[in-house]
Amino acid sequence: MIDKLDQFFNEYITKESLFLDKKALQSTFTPEEIFHRDEQINQIAKILAPCLKIENPSNLFAYGKTGTGKTVSIRMITNKMREIAEQKNIPLKFIYVNCKLKKIADTEYRLIAQLAREFGTEIPYTGLPTEEVYKILFNIVDKNKQLVVLILDEIDQLVQKTGDEVLYNLTRINSELKNAQVSIIGISNNLFFRDSLDPRVKSSLSEEEVLFPPYNALQIQDILRQRAKLAFKSDVLQPGVIEKCAAYAAREHGDARRALELLRVAGEIAERDADDLIELKHIDTAEEKTERDKVLDLVKSQPKQQQATLYSIITIAAKNNREAIFTGEIYDGYKELCLKLGLRPLTQRRVSDIIAEFDMLGIINAKVISKGRYGRTREISLAISDSIRTNLNKILEEGLTVS
Repeated sequence: MIDKLDQFFNEYITKESLFLDKKALQSTFTPEEIFHRDEQINQIAKILAPCLKIENPSNLFAYGKTGTGKTVSIRMITNKMREIAEQKNIPLKFIYVNCKLKKIADTEYRLIAQLAREFGTEIPYTGLPTEEVYKILFNIVDKNKQLVVLILDEIDQLVQKTGDEVLYNLTRINSELKNAQVSIIGISNNLFFRDSLDPRVKSSLSEEEVLFPPYNALQIQDILRQRAKLAFKSDVLQPGVIEKCAAYAAREHGDARRALELLRVAGEIAERDADDLIELKHIDTAEEKTERDKVLDLVKSQPKQQQATLYSIITIAAKNNREAIFTGEIYDGYKELCLKLGLRPLTQRRVSDIIAEFDMLGIINAKVISKGRYGRTREISLAISDSIRTNLNKILEEGLTVS
């Protein structure tokens, strides 16, 4: 076996790669030109332009489903502004935080400590009162006359984990500062995120909103061709690969990030199989792999209440042997499960919000239907394959310790 491994690794090293630069297919890559987002980029640039005169702009919120170009557009604009600020000696600082990352923004303390670290001040990961960490941050920020723009990506995840008090505190920071000013850019996949905020937080934000609609299949093809030229050697893509990749992603709410991931994984699979071309079959294999991995990883990281809600949906759908079930019966099943597990049940409204989140993530389909004088309800069906459903059930049973 050792000899076979030795041979495999040596052959792998000497074989020519299909890739030129794999980074061009990663979500963190910022291209020189962003296709089909001129309107949004111009809008954001106009809102943020006062920063270059050290004038505090309106807080900005960018909304749109995953992979619609929100983060990459804001990164491109702020990178350009950072360059101009450095050239002209303008005291402008951008701080980017991904609020989905654990140990960075899963508590109010950790977020504020991370912001302080961005200014070069080390804060212990635990041990200080949160108010003390705020004071440290305020003092660092206010040392110089400057404008600081906080970019909070996946801001809905932050509020879900910590509540909206942290947003209120950050929006009130300017009343504590004498020299510096702070502005907030929030990026959210949840189109209804603002509706869940406390009225005083909404009032403090006074934000401008920019909506990023999903890409269609033709637009995703343009994006893939642009990145494929940078990522792959010439003539390694079989005709139809770009189109198939785009069709898969367009079906998934126009997610360009998913299309890029599919293309990258297809290239990696082709290399593992020692093929000289990336073919349609590699896209199919990549689609199956990425869908499975994405859903399973996502559900593993969900809090217990979210897992309990999804487990209720899966078990009720299987028990009743129906494609579609309704919000009311899901809530009844969820309450029974909570009683069994010793969990404190959430309100029906909160469970309804969780169902909307799973709909947004593409794990379920939730369609609002009218029941006449009995009001409206949501018709829910699973949007995942049977093989993924089986694996998902096992993960949920392990996570919830359901016997």
